[in-house]
Amino acid sequence: MLKAGIVGLPNVGKSTLFNALIRAHKAPAENFPFCTIEPNLGVVSVPDARLEQLARVTGVPKTIPTAIEFLDIAGLVKGASHGEGLGNKFLSHIREVDALVQVVRCFADPDVHHVVGGMDPVRDAEIILAELIIADLESLQRHHEKIAKEIKRGDKAALHEESLIQRLQAHLNAGKPAVSLNLAAEERAVTRHFFLLSDKPTLFVANVAESDLPGLAANPQVNRLQEYARAHHRCETVAVCARLESDLIDLTPDEAVEYLRGLGREAPGTADLIRAVYKLLDLRTFFTFNEQEARAWTVRAGDTAPKAAGKVHSDFEKGFIKAETVYWDDLVKAGSVARARETGHYRIEGKEYIVRDGDVLLFKFHH
Repeated sequence: MLKAGIVGLPNVGKSTLFNALIRAHKAPAENFPFCTIEPNLGVVSVPDARLEQLARVTGVPKTIPTAIEFLDIAGLVKGASHGEGLGNKFLSHIREVDALVQVVRCFADPDVHHVVGGMDPVRDAEIILAELIIADLESLQRHHEKIAKEIKRGDKAALHEESLIQRLQAHLNAGKPAVSLNLAAEERAVTRHFFLLSDKPTLFVANVAESDLPGLAANPQVNRLQEYARAHHRCETVAVCARLESDLIDLTPDEAVEYLRGLGREAPGTADLIRAVYKLLDLRTFFTFNEQEARAWTVRAGDTAPKAAGKVHSDFEKGFIKAETVYWDDLVKAGSVARARETGHYRIEGKEYIVRDGDVLLFKFHH
């Protein structure tokens, strides 16, 4: 299962948001730096309205959503790359995740201490980036030293790596994250082996006050962060009120809906955030069903039908013959499996078929 790491300065609401995502008061969320020391790990269901529609059409009583993991990582401070605060631990935990969810404080609250000073989301984001860049430059230097002998011998692969290292060093020294460097696909495949922290897909979360929710579109702090994220990280920003989202845990689903509607919102902000992280990781959802349940599963973009079959059971991938396939929307519009078959929406796909987001699959395999 892929992991997204929740990162940011201390006291920006990381643990509060983590609790809201996993719908439990698991992570301590106190008003002092480093209240999170060891990372908290939670499995989070991915909201998907298609699943309930499939359950109705197929007549099954139960649905099981797909999931991703979130890791709540200790707050990072200036100097973390040189061991300040919990720097070394922080950086090692970042290496374990597939994407970064950077929480940035966009709320004013005199009762919640700000470790740097007044509210300035761009400055806070740049502190985090600077520490990742310093760590990455050190990693590149170590890698260069490791291949120095091969470079001297004129080894083609080593010379290619050296060229990439030099391009990355120049890019990082200009204050830009590795993820924003234009690289060809084969070059990107090589740089993945450098395990650079700033090369991870990133999503920013603007943590706002509850009173800010009705006017988010005109919020100057959120707008500044959005512009910065697009310009420097080529990524998006999702605005949430972590404290409100965490408070919703203690309400019944109906109470939560009623409370949110009072704020002019139809769904929790965490639902938008989870879907945004799913998209960030370039994931696709396919569905299966049997007599008992309709279920969502996750594959990476470009995965083939046998790979998808292996998500359900390893034997399905080993003995894969074919997959009966129908697009979820065609099945729902048909109103039943029988009608979808009659109207020719079901088709047979083989081993080379690349799974689309929204496919409903039935696997045939050798026992």
